[in-house]
Amino acid sequence: MSNVNASILYHVLDADEYNGGVSGIGAKVTFSANKMEKAMDVFLQFYNAGDSTELKETSLNMDEEQILNFLLNCLKTAKEEEEVVIVFC
Repeated sequence: MSNVNASILYHVLDADEYNGGVSGIGAKVTFSANKMEKAMDVFLQFYNAGDSTELKETSLNMDEEQILNFLLNCLKTAKEEEEVVIVFC
C-alpha cells in the first residue's frame, strides 16, 4: 500500500499536501522549469550525486530509477514549454 519511494517524489516536488497515502489526491499542479530544476537538485542531493548521469551509474532500485526518469522528463518538458502539469492521482 504505501511506498517509501513515492514519498521521495512528493518530497522533492515539495508536494506533500497532494499525497493521499495510497495514491495522490487527484490534484493537477503546474510546475515551472525553475521548480522542476529545484526538484531535480533536491533529488540529486538526497543521493549525494552531482548530476543525473552520475546518479544513473549508481545502483538505484527500480522505483528510484523511475522517479529519476520522471523528473528528467518533466524537467525537459518544463524547459521546452515553460511549465509542466503533473496530476497526483
